[in-house]
Amino acid sequence: MILILKWLLSAGALLLIAYLYGGVQVASFGAALWAALVIGLLNAVLRPVLVVLTIPVTVITLGLFLFVINALMFWAASGLLSGFHVNGFGAALLGSLMYSALGVLINQALG
Repeated sequence: MILILKWLLSAGALLLIAYLYGGVQVASFGAALWAALVIGLLNAVLRPVLVVLTIPVTVITLGLFLFVINALMFWAASGLLSGFHVNGFGAALLGSLMYSALGVLINQALG
């Protein structure tokens, strides 16, 4: 039940980001649900591989490269879906920062 609630709240977070920031567009709540699912899957499957492969760069940048990886996951999800669009890498970086911040709030609210 908590997983479904987290998914719904993450979709709502994407809609909020699209409302607040013009660099991210979400066509509907259904598109936001799909986008939240794809972002979650990319973060669960692809992100750990990228983190391990980029350890030297991450160490050199004192962990700041992890923001780039998050932005790439956000941008990749927009490339896979038709109702979710991100206007370039800069928009993906800012959108992923906002999405991560809202994700932390969602996790804290759900315990």
